[in-house]
This record gives sequence, structure tokens and C-alpha cells, in this order.
Amino acid sequence: MGDKTSCFELAEGINWVGVVDWNIRDFHGYITRRGSTYNSYLISDKKIALVDTVKHTFSKEFLKKISQITDLEKIDYIIINHVEMDHSGSLPILAKLAKNATIITSQRGKDAIIEHYGTDFGVKTVKTGDEINLGNHTLRFIEAPMLHWPDSMFTYIVEEKILLSNDAFGQHLASVSRFDDQVDEHVLMEEATTYYANILMPFGSLISRKIQEVVKMGISPKIIAPSHGVIWRLKPSKIIQAYLDWSSGKSEQKAVVVFDTMWGSTDKMARAITEGLASQGVDVKLLKLRAAVKSEVVTEILEAKAVIVGSPTLNNQMFPSLSSFLTYITGLKPKGKLWSFFGSYGWSRGAVKSMTEMAKNAGFEIFNSGLEIKFVPDQEDLKKSFEFGKQIAIKIKS
Repeated sequence: MGDKTSCFELAEGINWVGVVDWNIRDFHGYITRRGSTYNSYLISDKKIALVDTVKHTFSKEFLKKISQITDLEKIDYIIINHVEMDHSGSLPILAKLAKNATIITSQRGKDAIIEHYGTDFGVKTVKTGDEINLGNHTLRFIEAPMLHWPDSMFTYIVEEKILLSNDAFGQHLASVSRFDDQVDEHVLMEEATTYYANILMPFGSLISRKIQEVVKMGISPKIIAPSHGVIWRLKPSKIIQAYLDWSSGKSEQKAVVVFDTMWGSTDKMARAITEGLASQGVDVKLLKLRAAVKSEVVTEILEAKAVIVGSPTLNNQMFPSLSSFLTYITGLKPKGKLWSFFGSYGWSRGAVKSMTEMAKNAGFEIFNSGLEIKFVPDQEDLKKSFEFGKQIAIKIKS
């Protein structure tokens, strides 16, 4: 069959057969500066099952890896946990070659397969609690709608206690290593945090309920194998606890000041506000939007208690970069944050009002009425900005 060194083993008869995407840097707007992986898992038993496929551009490499372990025609089941094309893109070509395989997915997964690829597939639907016995391995399915698509589900290998979690618990991280104990822990958690913040944050309440449901089902995974990044075998409890904390809106005594500027006036205000926050012992990050990556700004916000957003007024409204940012962050629906707004203006106001209204419409908690300063802030204006930050810090600490 060939060299199997690229097909990493999770347990006896269970292999990773995914691919590493070293070069991807933009994942539909989310900057992936460390690349990513598309993970697929082959379970070899009396019957053979493949869980998830990979992005279509890697189909040849993917099929070659599977063929190192088994003939494609011997695959009995192709399990699709989620139909987004980074996971299902190789399904059409795989299904033609693995012509004896039955595709297993949720009912919504079947609907999505038809919408993406047509009706020329033999599909069997499953629901939570359904099982397939392969011989020495039993696969149990758990529907996980909106984590993060309606069709999403998990596959649990009962005997080995391995949870194949698709987009939950993942990271965009390219590596020659496949397991959490083989990579830098700081880098791993940084990427796991960024992944949650930019993909799964809107579904926090669903995540906490799903974890509780899985626990009630008696599932306690020894290994969590997601569809992106490395596999959690040393500390699966670490990422589960992180998801519980993030989904509950748990925050630290931390503030994030996010702003943009035209001629430097809003910049001066932002710096004074940051100093006011720091004067009360609050950890604070100052981020200029056109000098920062939006997905990394969101990561900083995930565990912060307060977000202070600044914009100059342009044409009676907020600056375009702030409009883009607020559209992005309101869609992600971060929990448990205090929001406040500031900015400079010339002959007319508008930015603070439009930002505040947008945040209110998203259901965000607004602290104070904001701060606006005309043209270039003088020393008195900077004192006001300092005090503005100080009062937010006092609120955070209370």
C-alpha cells in the first residue's frame, strides 16, 4: 500500500488521513497567519468508516493517504459531520471511487449535500444516539446544530472514547505534528482562542448546553479530534473548560480600546483613555483598526470586560473601518461586555451617536453616554479622556 508515515495513528485501527494547508492566510475573512489543516479520520475494522473529507484542492493527496491504508472500494461508510466545503469538498470524487460506501449524515446534512452536490449519492441519515457497529468499534452520533452550521454533528468512537468533533474545539494551525503535546501550548491556546472568538462565539449558549448534553449521555472523551488543527490527547479537559468559560461570557479585568483616526485627534483621545484605564490597574489593549487584524482584535475582546470604541466623524457618521468592525463584532454577539464610545469631530457630530445606536440594536450593554471632542484635543480635553477611561476602569473593578 505504500508508506504510512503520513497517516498518524490515534489508536489501533484509527488513523488521521487529513492534509496540512501551510499557505492559507485568509479563511473567508478570518486571517490564518499559521495556516490550517483539514482533518479526516479512517477507522479500519471488519467494516471501514471514513469520517469527513478535505477541501477539494487537496483531493489527490487525500485519496493517496487513504490508499496507503485501504483500497477505496473497501470503505463501507463515509461520515459527513458537516457539509461546509472545507470538510466535504472531496466527497464527490471520493464517492465515485469508494463506490460501495454509504454516506452517513444528519437529515440537515443530507439536505445540504443535495444543495451542494446534487442527488447522485446513497445517503443514510442519523440522529442523536444512533450507532453503527464496525466490529470492534462502535460509532455513536450526536447532532450539534449551529455548531456552527445547522447540519453539524459529532461522531464518538465509544470503545476508544474518541470524539470526532468537526468544527468544535479546533484551531487554524498548520504543523508537522498532530497532537497537543507535540506543539507549543501557548501557540495552541492562542489559536484555539482566536478560532472560538471568530467562529463559535455567536453560539455560546448552544455550546454550553451541548457540552452538558454530552456529559449526560455518559460521554467523557479521552481524545478530542477536531477537523482543523491538532488533536487533543494530553489535555482534552483543558479545551472543554475553555469552551465552558468562553460560552458563559467569563471575562477578566481587562479592557480593549479599538479605534481609527483621520488626523490624529481620535488617536490622542484613545491614548489618554488607555492611560486612564491603566491608572486603576486594569489590563488594557490599544488597537488601531487599520494597523490590526480584525480577527485578532476580536480575540482580544473575547475575555475582556469592557470594549471602548473610537471613531472620527466623517460625513456625519462613523469612519468606514469602524462600520466594518462593528458589523463584524455585532454579528459575533460577545457576551457580558461593557461598551462605550468616543471620538472627535469637526463642524458636525455623528460618529458616537451612530456607533452607540448600532451597539444598542445588537443588545450590547452601554456604559455612559460617550465622549466627543471638537477638532484637536487640548490638555483639558485629554484630562476628560483620561477621566473617561478611569471611570470605565472603576466600573470594571466593581
